[in-house]
Amino acid sequence: MKDLTSSQFNYRLSIPEPESHLLEVELAIANWQDEFIDLKMPVWTPGSYLVREYAKHLQDFEAANETGQPLSWQKISKNHWQIKCGSNNSIIKIRYRIFCNELTVRTNHIDRTHAFLTGAAVFMYVPEYQQQAYTVEIGEIKENWQIATPLPKVANTEDNLFYAKDFDTLVDSPFEIGIHNRYEFTVQDKPHSFVVWGEHNADMQRIVKDTAELVAVEAEMFGGLPYDRYDFILHASNGFGGLEHKNSTVLLYNRLGFRKEESYLQFMNLVAHEFFHTWNVKRIRPKALEKFDYDQENYTSSLWFSEGTTSYYDQIFPLRAGLYDATHYLKLVSKAITRLQTTFGRNVQSLYESSFDTWIKLYRPDPNTHNNQISYYLKGEMVSMLLDLLIRVKTNNLRSLDRVMQIMWERFGKDEIGFSEAELHEVIETVAGFDLSTFWNDYLYGNKELDYNYYLEPFGVELRTSRQDIPFMGLSLKSKNGIPEVEKVEFGSPAQKAGISTGDMVIAIAGIRVTAENFNDRLRDFAAGDAIAVTIFQQDLLRTVEVTLQEPICNQFELVQIAKASPNQELNLRLWLSI
Repeated sequence: MKDLTSSQFNYRLSIPEPESHLLEVELAIANWQDEFIDLKMPVWTPGSYLVREYAKHLQDFEAANETGQPLSWQKISKNHWQIKCGSNNSIIKIRYRIFCNELTVRTNHIDRTHAFLTGAAVFMYVPEYQQQAYTVEIGEIKENWQIATPLPKVANTEDNLFYAKDFDTLVDSPFEIGIHNRYEFTVQDKPHSFVVWGEHNADMQRIVKDTAELVAVEAEMFGGLPYDRYDFILHASNGFGGLEHKNSTVLLYNRLGFRKEESYLQFMNLVAHEFFHTWNVKRIRPKALEKFDYDQENYTSSLWFSEGTTSYYDQIFPLRAGLYDATHYLKLVSKAITRLQTTFGRNVQSLYESSFDTWIKLYRPDPNTHNNQISYYLKGEMVSMLLDLLIRVKTNNLRSLDRVMQIMWERFGKDEIGFSEAELHEVIETVAGFDLSTFWNDYLYGNKELDYNYYLEPFGVELRTSRQDIPFMGLSLKSKNGIPEVEKVEFGSPAQKAGISTGDMVIAIAGIRVTAENFNDRLRDFAAGDAIAVTIFQQDLLRTVEVTLQEPICNQFELVQIAKASPNQELNLRLWLSI
């Protein structure tokens, strides 16, 4: 409970007709003395680095004084409303409605069973007043609906009034309102809960038990938990995703994806990832994200650390917690390496550029994404792994990437002081004990291939590759109305050189019809060096082009433990993988 005498900014949210997907919002601003009020709606939400234009869902905007007399207003820009208040207005009331029918972890969704509300997609702010306190009252909702939010309730009031100390906290506190189940558990004497909406096949007892283990293992790295309570909000529906908040996280997972063991463990990787953001991103964050500018992009080159290092640990922590063994872990890393090494964009975009350009690239894939981009999640995970291995070897296992995270927590996270790129590098180099300029130039700023085996050899692990059993053409297909459509064409491949493009329809090879399903089998009838006739529809025109096939490429990468590891290699592996 939060004691509160008064607040200048007071929201009231109502959902009188959930089937309409409309949220009714009222903002009452008390004691306003200026002639104008400038209101803005965020264009993005922290943790999801894309301008999402939340204002596009806003409608029916109006403003009035305390007697109900309408006030004139005008829209200044896409997310900026200006209200003319006049004088002597003790309370200004603003009303608008938000259309909520997009079920992701970063948007709003309302239907007959629930309302999920993302702060940045609901609430407006007055520039220069973002440090003021806010209250949120949940007004008209269905009688059997429950309210879940990390915001504290206001003491000595009805249970549906909540308090945020500032606008950042308001944005950072999602609401799950509706029909859901709550599962409580305790770690280090602090309450935690799973709030679950949607029908599913999950064993919640197992999820709660395993999550408690993950929370304990992650807290051990940092010496405790930096919050009073924590909520895991799970939407069991279709799709996949997670969005971190300071004292909660929102998870989206396939409602029938919990029974198969591999899929269940993937969900636990998601839990581990989003929970690790409690420290890395929400508290340990780049200088550019120390104070959020909700009006535009916030550029940083360090998302490889904020997200990529978190991706590395989201597979390490379940291993440490005993949710799976080292064999499963090496299998996960093998899949990640395969994804990276079969993405041509690794030769074009650096990890630094991937972090910086996330606002215009990562969340906006196009037909050329495979050829000119790399994910800072994926390559950042691999670079973080190599850093961990390097530090362990150079310090004779006295230090690891864990120590980097601990120092970053002490220096920057506890007091939420944003770190610079230079400060991050300085901490890593201090822990490693030597200059890493070559490493940064090769793997962060440049596109040099990651030398996996150099870093893995001291641990008795090697990367083995295998080739496709079909000649290389350089395209992938998907079925569209039963016709194979070109989904990707690799840069410099035989298909690209022949003029085949994404969106083309592949009809036949050497005069015989093909489908997306039998395309690779058909290629097995040929060999490298063969020139084959490929019939396509390109922009509705029927064409036949000649494609000269190349040697099969490496498309499978597997980490394996070497047969005769030395005692030192076995020790290193045991300390790295907790076996």
